[in-house]
Amino acid sequence: MKILKHLIQRYVVQKDRIHRLSREGGWIIAGQAASVLGSLVLVRVLTEYLEPAEYGQLALGLTVATLVNQVVMGGLIAGIGRFYSIATEKGDLWGYLRAARRMLIIATAVVVGLGMILIGTLAAVEMHQWLWLATAALVFSILSSYNSALNGIQNAARQRAIVALHGGMDAWLKIGLAVGVMLWLGTNSAAVVAGYALSAFIITLSQFFFLRRLIARQNVTCPQIINEDWTRQMWLFAWPMMVGGLFNWGYYASQRWALELFVSTDEVGKFYALTQVAYTPIALAGSLFMSFITPIIYARVGDPNNRARLTDAKSLIFRIASIGMGATLLAAAIAYFAHEWVFQILVAEKYRDYSVYMPLVVTAAGFLQSSLGLGLFVASKNQTKMILPLAVYGQSIIIIFNLSLTWVFGINGLIVAMVCGAVLHLFWMHRITRQVG
Repeated sequence: MKILKHLIQRYVVQKDRIHRLSREGGWIIAGQAASVLGSLVLVRVLTEYLEPAEYGQLALGLTVATLVNQVVMGGLIAGIGRFYSIATEKGDLWGYLRAARRMLIIATAVVVGLGMILIGTLAAVEMHQWLWLATAALVFSILSSYNSALNGIQNAARQRAIVALHGGMDAWLKIGLAVGVMLWLGTNSAAVVAGYALSAFIITLSQFFFLRRLIARQNVTCPQIINEDWTRQMWLFAWPMMVGGLFNWGYYASQRWALELFVSTDEVGKFYALTQVAYTPIALAGSLFMSFITPIIYARVGDPNNRARLTDAKSLIFRIASIGMGATLLAAAIAYFAHEWVFQILVAEKYRDYSVYMPLVVTAAGFLQSSLGLGLFVASKNQTKMILPLAVYGQSIIIIFNLSLTWVFGINGLIVAMVCGAVLHLFWMHRITRQVG
């Protein structure tokens, strides 16, 4: 009775906050549920249309888009999301938004320049199939990066309904537009990515519309005298993440390219379908929770020099990571018994011989998401440079695992490398987080 009475008292005291968080959580769950369902339907549709070799080429082509998102844009997007709450507290949203726009323009110019070099090289060596795939992937990467940046601002502003709307829309638009473009241009990987790019374009236009409404509600105007250099602050926050993003990209891309180099493109396609069924839902679930907790952690920490607020945030982060690891082991156990049934529903028959690897891939995905959750505390302290040793040396070790074990043992070696890499990442990030204070 005492415990019940205490809970009731806490509810009465924090009733408004609990209701607000419940609404926010409901929107996030709805958006991510639509996104997860859409991504799974997309796998089923595309594996029916594309042969494993073509699907493997799609997976390899998308590494171009991932490179842009991870290296050039990813760190900037994280910086834009991090400093929204700080800019709000200091009453300088106008300066913050102007700095964010400037950084995105510069990043886009860099991507276009590098993309032109890549496209010119492919044209010179007459690799026309890869030429169109790379072009579509570059356009998709730029548009999806804008979408992520705008989504980050809306999420930081805790506009959960807007974030959920666009997350669900994007997943289902990809299905319709990818199929539509394939019916128009033919069933190939370039047509699929062109459909993805069209989806990202529509979502980005919608994001701009809702951002203008947010700015109007916030009464954002040019400040009189505020000396915050948001460009410099976001850059100092972002550059370690950009360096780390290169090696993080290598972590994922090396899995696909190792199979391409040492096995076959068919096996790349089957592996990609496996990761979409077993890895991507776990990653999206982690993204769901991270999108919910990130603005809360950033708001709790506020000024990163407040030790009491930091201690409270660190304790919360470690509890979240522990729960994530427990949930991962439970999901892996379920996958062990249900993997054949899951693959019968979600992928075409010619991809189903990889279902046996599902429990191990789920384990790798969940451990990595728990590690990224710990990294959120490091980011909230604005000490992203502390992650560089893990990002550079740790990810390099994992890349070597991927290449060498795939070379020797094929797909079995790659799966072992994924699990070992996730465990290494988790323990290393745990050690880094312990040191932050």
